[in-house]
Amino acid sequence: MNQSHWLPTKTTAVFDTYWRFAAERQEIFFKRIARAEPPWTKDVVLQSYKFTNAYRASDRVSQFLIRHVIYDGSQEIDEIFFRILLFKTFNKIETWQHLVDNLGQIFWREFSFKAYDKILTNAQAAKKSIYSAAYIMPSGGRHGVHRIKHRNHLLLIQKMMADALPAQISDSKSMQVVFNLLRSYPMIGDFLAYQYAIDINYSTLTNFNEMSFIVPGPGAKDGIRKCFSDFGGLSEVDIIKLMADRQEDEFARLGIKFKDLWGRSLQLIDCQNLFCEVDKYARIVHPEIKGITGRSKIKQTLKPNNEMISYFYPPKWNINEAVKTTFDNK
Repeated sequence: MNQSHWLPTKTTAVFDTYWRFAAERQEIFFKRIARAEPPWTKDVVLQSYKFTNAYRASDRVSQFLIRHVIYDGSQEIDEIFFRILLFKTFNKIETWQHLVDNLGQIFWREFSFKAYDKILTNAQAAKKSIYSAAYIMPSGGRHGVHRIKHRNHLLLIQKMMADALPAQISDSKSMQVVFNLLRSYPMIGDFLAYQYAIDINYSTLTNFNEMSFIVPGPGAKDGIRKCFSDFGGLSEVDIIKLMADRQEDEFARLGIKFKDLWGRSLQLIDCQNLFCEVDKYARIVHPEIKGITGRSKIKQTLKPNNEMISYFYPPKWNINEAVKTTFDNK
């Protein structure tokens, strides 16, 4: 299979699946908002396994970050950055709530390594998982001072604050500069640096276009390999940019009426994430098409969380009024 308008690349059957998956996952998103009764799709794979939303900012953890971590609290540069990095280090809502329950409001100016360490150590002693399973956080390895992972992460945040990293990021002229600053620290590779740069950009610290910079992660690279049998000399970055640029044409070609995010099209970060999700989806739907890792199973089965989210996006996106209108009409 090949799409002539994508020459010199060569596409596979997974290429069209990418667009259909994005549209169907977004349909599920809006059906849940409308409080429709499950199942929200006829797709048995989407019924059975956990997949992130088509838009990264719509995922439950991102929503919690935006509403309850970034915009709930002091809007001083240091405080915003500290809250974002602290939350994203563990990337787990329950860990944040546990810290708040024990400390009250979270402030950098009141930070105590001993206090935070004690709370997290006690949580682990009580057999509570403090890290999300979404992605693996490096323990520190040769860079670590402690054998206990969370202590190294607390020290890393402390080092960033001592280096005045929040001010450096706020003064940055591009998302790539922010990425490079974050990437310069131990325990932060390309994947985490880019994820953190996106999270920081949800706040008022930076205001970069999400279409300006992309760093493909391992899962995205696997998904790209499944969608394209030949890159035609293009890089993975080039391909993600083309997917974002041509999304309207591709949906139209397939006769798909894609419901965007209240007027916001898929951004580079979303197109990259969709490659990650399609990599997993294709393991079941297109088992004959192999990626880089050769994985054949999806780890996480779907366990619907019926707690409704009051969706809230970065105010600078100018979509929150439209979101509110949608909910008011339900």
